[in-house]
Amino acid sequence: MKYKTLPIILKDMKILLIGGGKVALQKAEVMQRNRVDFECISAEYIDEFKTITSKQTLKSFEITDLNSYGVIIDATGSTDVMDELLEHKRERNFLYNCVDVPEVCDFFFAALIEYGTLKIAVSSSGASPTLAQAVRNKIKRVLPHTLETLNHELQIKRSTGIIDIKQAREEASKMLGRVTLVGCGTGDVDLLTIKAYKTIQSADVVFIDHLISDEIIEIIPKGTMQISVGKQKGAHSVKQEKINEMLIEYASKGLEVARLKAGDPYIFGRGAEEAQALMQENIRVDVIPGISSAIAGPLSAGIAPTARGYATNLSIVSAHLAGNSINTQWIDLLKMKNHTTIVLMGLSRADEIVKAALEAGADANMPTAIISNASRPNQTSVITTLKELPLAAKDAPRPGIIVFGDVVNLHEVLPQYETQEEISDEKIA
Repeated sequence: MKYKTLPIILKDMKILLIGGGKVALQKAEVMQRNRVDFECISAEYIDEFKTITSKQTLKSFEITDLNSYGVIIDATGSTDVMDELLEHKRERNFLYNCVDVPEVCDFFFAALIEYGTLKIAVSSSGASPTLAQAVRNKIKRVLPHTLETLNHELQIKRSTGIIDIKQAREEASKMLGRVTLVGCGTGDVDLLTIKAYKTIQSADVVFIDHLISDEIIEIIPKGTMQISVGKQKGAHSVKQEKINEMLIEYASKGLEVARLKAGDPYIFGRGAEEAQALMQENIRVDVIPGISSAIAGPLSAGIAPTARGYATNLSIVSAHLAGNSINTQWIDLLKMKNHTTIVLMGLSRADEIVKAALEAGADANMPTAIISNASRPNQTSVITTLKELPLAAKDAPRPGIIVFGDVVNLHEVLPQYETQEEISDEKIA
């Protein structure tokens, strides 16, 4: 049965709760939490009612107990009490709620989200309180706790005669918006965290780097707005400052923005810059870690960067600096014993890296690996030496990483990572 309902907020009503069991306790806790004045009457109360501070009368309910109450909540589960109240309701005017009997109710309890005096009510009109609670919980996960503070500030302004609707709307939209920096790892959907997957699925707008794989792009819901902001060497790209401005713009509209970043947002991904820019504008920011190619690359090729007996230290460096200049400050790491050095964004600088390394006294025969498209179906691995790196890097697919150190020799004995596609192909075969 469908009911014609109108959600309203009752103010300063005199309320009587009949019942002292678990169901009555649930209603009492809701009213007490909302600082609503009410009284209880029951022949007996469960122990948990000791936490309820309202007036509690210990006796069986009688019609004469109604007095001048404007709202009656029947949590007894007794059909006799219900029939008596419905009969008496014809003679006097009060709002009646009989728990779990929606067809006789004048009103329904909603699933509430409370931010001080700001309350959000979700109601199924008695059809399914469980559904209402599930929707309530979903909304609560999205909204920020700071809404209570904003509501209090706006209340103060209103009480002093300051009513700026435009400013209030802007402040609310900015607070409701959020940007999540999503670490998308190396491109294998199976390596996404559950939180990353859920964020992509629920976002209003998705900003996409050029290294994000087609497989991950495919899991973005069809109706979600997609904006490409990839920065690619040698090609026209969106400047970082512009990306920051766009993230702020969309979040300020109250939207959930997912910023998809290859690898981990904070590993040479400029995620910290974006987070700082957003926080300076009071935009909510969440960061979801991703598997960096610096970690997934060696594993995918059967190389354990910190294997006992091979390496006691691990360094992750970038060969690329701002302005397309090379970084060689890490070169001396190649002379360290029992050390593994993983270089990101270094393939195009292979000649310069080798030149600087040999001049610094690094071993020309140091085991070296190039891993491209780590964890993807088109992954490739090339095993070489330091001195032969420029030749090997010339034809190596991009993106790729370089691994220096004795651990490279482990590729001969350790398993390589298999994508889900490869596993499925094996099962079919």
